[in-house]
Amino acid sequence: MTVDKDAGGVQTPYERVQRTPEFQELRRRFRAFAFPATVAFLAWYLLYVVLSGWARGFMGTQVVGFINVALIFGLLQFVSTFLIAWLYSRHAERKLDSMAADLAAQVEGGHK
Repeated sequence: MTVDKDAGGVQTPYERVQRTPEFQELRRRFRAFAFPATVAFLAWYLLYVVLSGWARGFMGTQVVGFINVALIFGLLQFVSTFLIAWLYSRHAERKLDSMAADLAAQVEGGHK
């Protein structure tokens, strides 16, 4: 790893790349997916917890046989987790991976 002297001190390659517009755009694209997805999942999970604690009658409602609303909500937590992972995978493939590869090449002494 090479270290460049900056006017204020020492600057690592990562610090140089971090200041580039390309890195800022990569970070913006990541956050545009990650923050809303996190908020949505936490709200969904909190709804499940709150209903389990304070709406026991509703959550205990039997839907089919011994399957009740609480069991369905619990299983849907797993479904939503896998759905978010799949959506993030698609988002990363389409909008992040090529930019990240270009930045990695730049840091490793490639081009630009």
